[in-house]
Amino acid sequence: MTDEVPKGSEPETSESLRAFGEVVKVFRKRAGLTQEQFAPQVGYSVPMIASIEQGRRLPSKEFVDRAEERLDSFGVIRAAAKHLTRRAGLAKWFEGWAALEPQAVTLYTYEPRLAPGLVQTTAYARTLFEKQLPAMSDDKIESNLVARVERTHILTERPETIFSFIIEEHALRRQVAASETMREQVDHIIDLSERRNIDIQIMPQSRGHHAGLDGPLCLLETEENSWYAYSEGQGTGQLISDAKEVSILQQRYARMRAQALSVEASVSLLREIRGAL
Repeated sequence: MTDEVPKGSEPETSESLRAFGEVVKVFRKRAGLTQEQFAPQVGYSVPMIASIEQGRRLPSKEFVDRAEERLDSFGVIRAAAKHLTRRAGLAKWFEGWAALEPQAVTLYTYEPRLAPGLVQTTAYARTLFEKQLPAMSDDKIESNLVARVERTHILTERPETIFSFIIEEHALRRQVAASETMREQVDHIIDLSERRNIDIQIMPQSRGHHAGLDGPLCLLETEENSWYAYSEGQGTGQLISDAKEVSILQQRYARMRAQALSVEASVSLLREIRGAL
């Protein structure tokens, strides 16, 4: 998934996120609650609470409402939330999905173009940003890289979240970066596939027609068991919440899981791809 800032969309400050996090922390401590005690009271995980208080995550409306009610903050938390701006390095059209990712209990990704953003290594992502058109400044490259790497933390911060990735074989065979970087990227994907909560499947080039030919897609289930979808094109992204549309994309993803190689066969193919790089 590509989440770099497109032309005309400069990254904004994250000071408001840090300020919001401080407000939540102050009222949490005023209530005499630890993060471990507060988390179940608002229905979120401890890592999620920590990330919000550190200004690393954009809080959902549900979190804001629950925190306001539980901490009896006299409307201060809701007021602070009105001034939140997106994190540096994230495109404005991507921020809605980025805010949902840390809340996911289930997250599915189909990517036909590149290694998905959540599984990209730092070197691989840096190469993509350095080759982006129009060209980016060094500061913007670093800003985008920090945001990209930060997003990948959910793979380790949320060990109970179920992740599924379907990646087109040609997306990994195409050498978009130096051979060493490509080998490192494939090795990283193989390593991730060993985690109990991460399934990685390869859609082989030998597969003709399949259910994902309309393009990349992501599906996500929140802690409230609400489902969302996300579709992305060049410089645009669409967050989909309509239940009927999400259901159609769920059907397509389910079919793709059956059409792609099994997890075990995918690892074998990944090792073959790695050896050819």
